[in-house]
Amino acid sequence: MMRVLGIDPGLRNMGWGLIDIDGNRLVHVANGTLHSEGDVLPARLLSLFQQLSAILIRYAPQTSAVEQTFVNKDGAGTLKLGQARGIALLAPAQFGIEVGEYAPNTVKKTVVGVGHATKDQIAHMVRMQLPGAILTGPDAADALAIAICHAHHATSRARILKAAI
Repeated sequence: MMRVLGIDPGLRNMGWGLIDIDGNRLVHVANGTLHSEGDVLPARLLSLFQQLSAILIRYAPQTSAVEQTFVNKDGAGTLKLGQARGIALLAPAQFGIEVGEYAPNTVKKTVVGVGHATKDQIAHMVRMQLPGAILTGPDAADALAIAICHAHHATSRARILKAAI
C-alpha cells in the first residue's frame, strides 16, 4: 500500500487530499483546505508551510504531487501563486518525500477524460473514483484529483519498470 498526498497550490487557499493505493484500488484517506494567515506575504507563506508540515507529520504520505502553475493575465498574481507552489514543493521535500508535478490539463484528462473539464466535473469524477469521500471544497477536490493523477501515473511507471526487468 502507498499513501499519496495531492496538493492544489494557492496563496489564500491550498487544497490537500490523501489517498491510499491498495493494488488497483484507490481509497480516500482525508482532504481539506489550508487557509493562509497573516497580513504580509512572508507570514502567509509561513502559515501555509506550517499547516502543510502538520499534514505531512500526521498522515505520513510516501509520495506527493503538485499541480504546475499556469501563467495568467495578472503577472503579480502568477508570481504569488508560484511562491505558494514553492511551499507545496518544499514541505514534502523537507520530509524526504518525492514530489510529482502535473499540468492542470493532464490532471483533468487523467481523472475526467477531458483536458478542459470544469470544477464540477472534477469533483464528480473524484467522488466516483473515491466512493464515500466527502469533499470539503473545490480546492480539496482538485487536490484529490492531483493525487489520483499521480497514483495512475506512478502505477503505470512501476508496471513499465517491472516489465523491463
